[in-house]
Amino acid sequence: MFANYLIGLREGLEASLVVCILIAYLVKTGRREKLPPVWTGVGVAVLLSMAFGAVLQFGSSQLSFEAQEALGGSLSIISVGLVTWMVFWMRRTARHLKSELQGKLDAALAMGTGALVATAFLAVGREGLETALFIWTAVQATEDGYNPIVGAALGLLTAAFLGWLFYRGALRINLAKFFTWTGAMLVVVAAGVLAYGVHDLQEAGWLPGLHSLAFDISSTVPKDSWYGTLLKGVFNFQPDPSVLQLVVWLAYLAPTLAFFFGVLGGGPAKPAATGPKPTEARRTA
Repeated sequence: MFANYLIGLREGLEASLVVCILIAYLVKTGRREKLPPVWTGVGVAVLLSMAFGAVLQFGSSQLSFEAQEALGGSLSIISVGLVTWMVFWMRRTARHLKSELQGKLDAALAMGTGALVATAFLAVGREGLETALFIWTAVQATEDGYNPIVGAALGLLTAAFLGWLFYRGALRINLAKFFTWTGAMLVVVAAGVLAYGVHDLQEAGWLPGLHSLAFDISSTVPKDSWYGTLLKGVFNFQPDPSVLQLVVWLAYLAPTLAFFFGVLGGGPAKPAATGPKPTEARRTA
């Protein structure tokens, strides 16, 4: 529930911020008559995301076991790729999101109502489809009944409430720091989803090494224990992973977190000194 709450909160808050910026800009510029097209685009994006999630859930249930595993594993890997891209993109553009969206909105206003609907739809729809796919793969990975769905729903509701507070001016937080730390936590969750996707592809026969285990601590951390359930729900931890699962998990998590926090990417260069040092200036004077 916690991992999916985090996904719903993180992804939902991005969509909420997008909606708040679009609405606030129209209101502050005295163009309230353009609000219905924006809400139309947002509503269509939400419905499409829900329909996409329903298709994933009910469509996959009609497949054979091998086909279900192949589909689940493939979509898990795709969702990890999308979420990783989104996490890095938001960390880079969080400070400039407002001006970027306002520029697109001005262009849409100049083109007409249809362009305005499309702008709102695309801005929210991308987040919605990514959220639906990642939540679906996370739910399949945890295999914990409705708890993951409840957690995701609570996260989305919290995000909507926070978005409303932002719009009303009742809440101020450092968005750059928020997206940095929640992004890092999502990278950890994504690593578990990726390992689960590899396991699915192994069960489908697409990848080898299903029975070649890296270790087996099932007797120490039983899958049905409360702490085993907690570790699986939050980190997708498996007490008996295959060697390939462990290798893929490490190969994704370590470099991704290193790049995310700038360990490998390097920080911004310091500006070169252009004038004399304070001590030299005093001596010259």
